[in-house]
Amino acid sequence: MLWELGTAGTQSLAGEDGRAVVLAYFAERPHLEEELRRALARPGTEVTETAVPEVDWVARVREGFRAFSVGRFRVVPSWEPAAGDPGRALVVEPGRAFGTGSHESTRLCLALLEERAAAGGLGDVLDVGAGSGILSVASCLLDARCVVAVEVDDEAMPVLVRHILLNGVPARIVRGDGARAFRPRCFDTVLANISAPLLTERAAELAASVRPGGALILSGLLVEDVPAVRAAYAAMGAIDVRVDGIWAALVVRTPR
Repeated sequence: MLWELGTAGTQSLAGEDGRAVVLAYFAERPHLEEELRRALARPGTEVTETAVPEVDWVARVREGFRAFSVGRFRVVPSWEPAAGDPGRALVVEPGRAFGTGSHESTRLCLALLEERAAAGGLGDVLDVGAGSGILSVASCLLDARCVVAVEVDDEAMPVLVRHILLNGVPARIVRGDGARAFRPRCFDTVLANISAPLLTERAAELAASVRPGGALILSGLLVEDVPAVRAAYAAMGAIDVRVDGIWAALVVRTPR
């Protein structure tokens, strides 16, 4: 419900007296507190405004960020040397855009990209809602024929550009809203690591962008969201579900 009301992020805090406590960040807007109280009105629920400390969150993340492995890839911060096979290194600069490879939904997508590449190649790839661009970079390293990263978020765009340049890959960047900017059936592999409501809302649009015999890799959804998202894509082809903890990803394979 907090996401639907426009939160920029949430954090689960230690419980108090057996109650769950969630800190939710919102951009300042008139009557926000009253709006939240109305939307979340239920027995035992309280909404309280609290001050946000002045913290350099990017610096805080960098303090604890270390290189780690995800499948065949080694995710390396830009301030550390990328040892080993350069074809396996995903160089990242943790910032405000989502996607450093540590989140379960990103790990699921990376694993599914590897599987598809090994099974016959990625072909032409569209990364919808590319965010930081880590999946676009990975697609290039997995020898995709062409990779297009599409993003509409003004905060994510410079991070996306930075990661493409840092990794020296030939991904093409398009500022656009989802797959609407492209002709139908242009891509063999379409990635969408966004959210369950968007995946459901954009089902026809995303499915139309895939060539016959291609695949949609969908993530950013919780396990509990799988039935609704699966139903939205049921008519488009065979569907496999992968799970990592409470997060899930779907692979929709379209018939030839």
